[in-house]
This record gives sequence, structure tokens and C-alpha cells, in this order.
Amino acid sequence: MKKRLSLPPQCPDDLERLQSYPLKLMQHQNEPTLQLVKKINHIIANNSATTLMLQEIARLLGNAFKVDCCCLVTVSASAASTESIVVNWCSDEYLAMPNPSQMFSPEHLLMDSPVVQCAAEPFTIEDISTIQDSLVVGGQHLPLPIRSVLAIPTRFAGQNNGVISLIKFQPYNWSDSEKQLLNFVESSCAIAFSQFAQVNLITSQEEHLQKSEEHQSLIKQLTILSKSNLELNQMLQLAISSTAESLQADRGLLILLKYTDPLFRTQPKKQIPKAKATVVAEWNRNTSSYSATKPDVEPQSFLISECGLCQRVFTDSGKAVIIDDYTDLQDTLTAVSLFTLDILPAVLLVPLENQGKVLGFIVLQQATARSWQASELNLVEMVCVQMSNAIIQSQTLRQVQTLVDERTAKLQSSLELQAKLHEKTRQYVEQLRELNHLKDEFLSNMSDRLRYPLTNMQMSIKNLRLPGIQPERQARYMDILEQECTKEINLINDLLTLQKLESKQERPQFETIDLNTRIQGLAANLNSKLATKTLSINLDLPQDSLKIQTELESFNRILQELLTNACTYSEPETVIHVQAFHQVEQLVDQVIIKVTNTGRGISEEEATYIFDRFRRGKGGRWTPGTGLGLALAKSLVQHLNGAIAVESTSIPDSEQSQVSFTLTLPQFSDESEL
Repeated sequence: MKKRLSLPPQCPDDLERLQSYPLKLMQHQNEPTLQLVKKINHIIANNSATTLMLQEIARLLGNAFKVDCCCLVTVSASAASTESIVVNWCSDEYLAMPNPSQMFSPEHLLMDSPVVQCAAEPFTIEDISTIQDSLVVGGQHLPLPIRSVLAIPTRFAGQNNGVISLIKFQPYNWSDSEKQLLNFVESSCAIAFSQFAQVNLITSQEEHLQKSEEHQSLIKQLTILSKSNLELNQMLQLAISSTAESLQADRGLLILLKYTDPLFRTQPKKQIPKAKATVVAEWNRNTSSYSATKPDVEPQSFLISECGLCQRVFTDSGKAVIIDDYTDLQDTLTAVSLFTLDILPAVLLVPLENQGKVLGFIVLQQATARSWQASELNLVEMVCVQMSNAIIQSQTLRQVQTLVDERTAKLQSSLELQAKLHEKTRQYVEQLRELNHLKDEFLSNMSDRLRYPLTNMQMSIKNLRLPGIQPERQARYMDILEQECTKEINLINDLLTLQKLESKQERPQFETIDLNTRIQGLAANLNSKLATKTLSINLDLPQDSLKIQTELESFNRILQELLTNACTYSEPETVIHVQAFHQVEQLVDQVIIKVTNTGRGISEEEATYIFDRFRRGKGGRWTPGTGLGLALAKSLVQHLNGAIAVESTSIPDSEQSQVSFTLTLPQFSDESEL
């Protein structure tokens, strides 16, 4: 059987066709035709423009024409692409067949045929077996027993917007009334297809608008992040997680590069640099969270020379790398294992670039192939710009902070040095003031010590020259002259002794002395002074007399100064304690002599200078003296290889203190000292 085509010679204008439609309907109207059109219009009016509406119309047409299958195809054409949606209705007999989903859809044939696209009348195939061998859909021959087809393209606003196909599984001669009826319902179906297309378009635009809002929200969030006080790694982690989640990727990676070649900037383009790539943040849909490199975990890293996938960025002049399915390229394109391309073969790799230098990559991966839209690519590129700026900002701030820290450290060091110099200067000035004060005090003290005896001697000499002086008075003046002269000689001798001791011109001349006898004799010499101040002295000496090798003259002068000092500064009616004993310290035999009196205490400050020459405690300012006694005692102690110290202990419920001078001398000197 041969196929027959019933086509008009020219495609009429849609407006004329719609205007002539009521007239044709009146000319050929009959009750079944009107009822069918009304039912279609009722379905359109009472259903939302969804696939359910088209399924109802397909069922209605299938039952009205008593066919095995009714196939409705809507076509939405745009400048970018043509999208079609197929809705099928099949009889119960067809639904019982093994593979109903593999049924031939004649819209592939009809919509690709220029003749059919211009047709205004139904297109018929009475026996498809005559042309079956020439019809190939998707590379396969038609699998099911389709024998006859009655189809018509629907037109709306001057363009084809769909196809109505009536199908039988046996050869069939379509009648003119069936063709006319299909021609009549074509306009109503065109309206239904148009409404369906409009709803789909609105839905698509709403989805696009929602995505645009999400993308704008993402860019706004990243802008806020870049201006926040977050640490760089935290910001990058939030950025990759937000971007991957917003674009519904299965995995997101943020990789930064560290160049090992300092001359990379001057190298020719499209050359692979020597750089190390490190994953600083990762997001996975399975966990819906991101992970970052922890301080105690080694980050994932690799060399650019090991990854052909990353090398494409440099060979393609910084363009994004888009791979729909890595399986097709695995023999020609290498990639490091951390990308797991066997599980996530779809890859979008966009470089983070600043002034021609690639700072790193944003990588999005999926388990299935994906066709990235231009708006999505633009979004990822904008994210890359934001991240690149954030990285450069962070690096710049870090460099500035480092410079500021260095200069701050230098300034701090300079200030500390100035402070030390200022403190040294202040201490030096204080020392000069103290020395000047000591000089004034020394001159005042020495002038008194020198002038007072000289004045007495001068007065004694004048009196001796008086005529008729009595022998008694003459003897008295002679005693005064002798005493005052002795004082001057002793003062000068003390100064000379101090000078000699400091220069260490002489070594001590040791001899063995009886310590008990020597202390008792020196204490007895103070009886007159003790009686004057109603003082008493208590000697605590060992029963067995101690023997010591020392320099007799120096020892006598030391003990004499300590006893005289105790007598001078003791409160009346108090006791001076003198204690002597033997001890062994670090295998060295030592003799300890401790002289304690009760009187005004010595502060810690005074204890630091009380052994200095011409320095006296605050309590001794109004007591006659030169300030050389304790200084001379200390110098003599050091001359004898000993030590001397002072200690002041307050007496409870009293303003007085116990002041102790402790003298430590070696009992036997070294061979080298003899």
C-alpha cells in the first residue's frame, strides 16, 4: 500500500484561518463535532496549563477518534534552542505491551519535515511499513507495530507550536470526516499548547529569576565576607561552600598556588610554571559541610607539572576548563588522584587570577554530566574575582602588618634604648648629686674635724704665751695641744691607711693570738666610756680559749671600731653583747665575732652604704665623727681575708632595734698568705 499525503499548496495566514474557522464549523457542524470542541475548551478552561491538561485532551481525542494511541507534542522555540514536550495517551491494549516507553514518536519525523511544518491540513500515513526502513529516530529503526498515522501541526501566532498525532497499529484509510474533525480541533489544541508553553515559559523565567536572586545574594554575601574581619582561610572556606551549594554541585574545592620560580612573571605565556597547589578548603554535598586544613594535618597538595587538568588553565591563557565527562578524556588528559574523577567526572575549573597571575582555582565537580549555563559561569567568574581580591588584600595587609610590626619593633627598641639611656643619665645625675652632697658633707665634716683641733691648739698656744701663767694651767694647755695633735695625726693616719689598703701595697703579717684575751683587753679599755653612758658589756666567749692567726694591729683596730661604734650609738642603760665562737663553713675553720647593741635601727638603704667612707647613718649626723671608722674596719677585714655585715632587728613594742655587726675571719690562713 502506498502512502498518501493531503497538503494544501500554500500555508494560509493564521488570522484568516481563525476568522474562517467559525464559518467552516457552521458548514460542517454536527453534534459530535461541537461536543468534542466544547469538551476540549472545557478542559482548557477548567485545568491549569500542565501536562495533566494535555493528558486529558490526548485521552479525549484518542477516544473520540477510536485510535490506539494519541500523541501530543508541544514545541517552544527560542533564539537559543527548541524544546519539545511529549504527552501520550494509549489504549488499554497498548499499555499491556512489553515496552510501551519505546513507542515511536512521530513528532521527530513531522517537525523535521518542511512540508509538514507548512501544512494546514492533516498529514496521513496509511501504512508506515512502506517507509519504515527510511525512518531512523535516534539512530534506531522504529521498534513497534505502528501502521498508520494521522497528524497535523498546530499553529499559533503564525508559528508551529505543536503536533497532534493519531496512531493505529494496523493499516488504516483515514476518512475525510476524520481529517476535517482533526482540522477543526487543531485551533483549540493550539490554544492549549500555547497556554502550556506560556506557563512553562513563566515557570522557567521564575526559576531563572530565583536563580538570579540567589546568585545576587551569593555575590552580596561574598562582598560582605571580603569586608569582614574573618581570617582569610575562614573566608575562603565559607566562599567555596556557599558557591558550590548555590550552584548545586556535588563537590567544591578551593586551591591556592605557591610559585617556586621567582622569574615566572617574565616567562612566556602558555608555559607551565613551577608551582605547588594546595587544597585550602573543600565542600561535599554528602556531608553538606566544608572542611579546612587543620594545623596538625598535612594539607593535600600536588605540583602543577603533575596535573594536566590544571595545566590547561595556563595553556588556554587563563580560560575556565569545562569537562562534561572525564571518562571520554582520561586517555588524553591526566589529573591527580585528589580530584577523584572516576566518581565525579564532570568538572568546572575556574582560575583565580589577578593582573595576569593565577593565584589558584575554584573547582566544582558532579557525578553526572552537566551543561553549565552562561549565567552560572559568569557567577563563578565573579566569585573568583571576589576571592582573588580578598587574597591580594590579605597578602597586602599581611605585608603591611609585617612592615608595621618591624618598624614598631624598631621604634620600641629605640624607645627602650632611649629609656635606658635616660635612666642611666638620671642615675648618673643622681650619683653626681649624691657625690656632690657627700663632698659637701665630707668638707663640712672634715673642716670641723680639722678646724676644731687646730682652734684648740691655737688657743692653747696663745694662753701659753700669756705672762705669769700658772704651771698647772700651762700643763693643762700642753695636754690639750698633745690631745688635739694626736687627733689630727690619727685622722691623717686613717686616711693614709685606707689609701694603702685600697692600693693593696702590703700583704698582712699574720701571727697567732689568743682571741679571748684580746677581746677582754679591748673591752676593758671602754670602761670609762661605758660608765659615762651607764652602759654595760656582756662577753660570751668559749670556755677553751680560741687561737687565731691574724694581723694583730688590724684585728685590734677592727674590734676597737666595732666596740666604739656600739658604745657611741647605744641607748643609755642598755647592754652591749660580744659573742665569739668557732664554726666550720665549707671545710674552712672560721671565727665569728658578733657585736650587738640596742639603739636606733639601721634601714636597708643605710645598710648599703654604711661601710662607705665619709658615709654615716642618719642617726649619726649629729654625733661627732669622721665617717671613716666603719669604712676603715671593712677595709681591714678584707685585708685579713674576712667579711663583715650588719643586721638590724626591731624590738617588739619599742622604737629601738637590735643592731648587730658580724665579723667573720679565717682561723688559719692559707700557705700563700703566710
